[in-house]
Amino acid sequence: MSVFGFLGDALAHGAAAIDPLFGAAATAVAIVLFTLGVRAALHPLARAAARGEKARAALAPQITELQRKHRNHPERLQKAMTDLYAKTGASPLAGCLPTLLQLPVFFVMYHLFSTGGGGLLDHTLLGAPLGGRWVEALAEGGVFGRHGLVYLALFALIAAVATWNYRRARAAMATAPKPAAGGNGALPGMGGMAKLMPLLSFGTLITVAVVPLAAGLYMVTTTTWTACERALLHRDREGKAEGKGADEVAARAAGEADAVDGEAPAQEAAADAPRPKPSSLHRRSLKNQSRAARQRAARTRARAVASDTSRSTPQ
Repeated sequence: MSVFGFLGDALAHGAAAIDPLFGAAATAVAIVLFTLGVRAALHPLARAAARGEKARAALAPQITELQRKHRNHPERLQKAMTDLYAKTGASPLAGCLPTLLQLPVFFVMYHLFSTGGGGLLDHTLLGAPLGGRWVEALAEGGVFGRHGLVYLALFALIAAVATWNYRRARAAMATAPKPAAGGNGALPGMGGMAKLMPLLSFGTLITVAVVPLAAGLYMVTTTTWTACERALLHRDREGKAEGKGADEVAARAAGEADAVDGEAPAQEAAADAPRPKPSSLHRRSLKNQSRAARQRAARTRARAVASDTSRSTPQ
């Protein structure tokens, strides 16, 4: 018996065990539970991969500095990076091996749910056959038919997870150290791959639309598990990135507050500052103004005296 037949029979027995609870949807529930069980068994490998990614992220500032320092000397840069990895005990491919070890398991599971085994694809989920595809569901009753609604629910869940992954990946790219100009320490093509990676989650929508419903259930379950697992394993890194952004906002706010608060002391200091002494030209101008004012006052008094004298003279 092949491995696919063995796993198919195991799923069939599991579905029979939970049939009293879920009825006709027991096989679909068994697929979800089986996927969750396998992903839980592979979790130690995922943790090892996360540790490797964190090790590379910790060395990123030092690598960026080496790229800046030796940007015109590729041989020196390569030697300096090799010495750095040897000194820290890290590897540029740290975390890749645990990820590669998981791929055969994912391939076996995907093949099992795509081709069936032990009559796996002969069952249904809410009336939609597990061996059917979205095109067939559209032919049955359209997008909002009974079968079409099952696929719409899967599409909505995949779209939500893909959007979450996209936003997290963009945030991680924004906070990651940028390689120095002219640095060639990164692997070839990694720049383009880094820009493409946030969009790969949306490709799952196309996969779910063309594979059998059983494989679509597997894709939805494993994709959701992966998103939650990465959020759990990298929560400290994201917390630091959010803290860094909050610190920057607080620093800007503090700077603005200091600028506003500094206006009042500046005004008080200006008021308390001693007034500058008038210059000689200014003193001469004030003196001339005072003389002119005294002359006008004298003429006014003279006219007043003359007027009083003329009124008091007898006719």
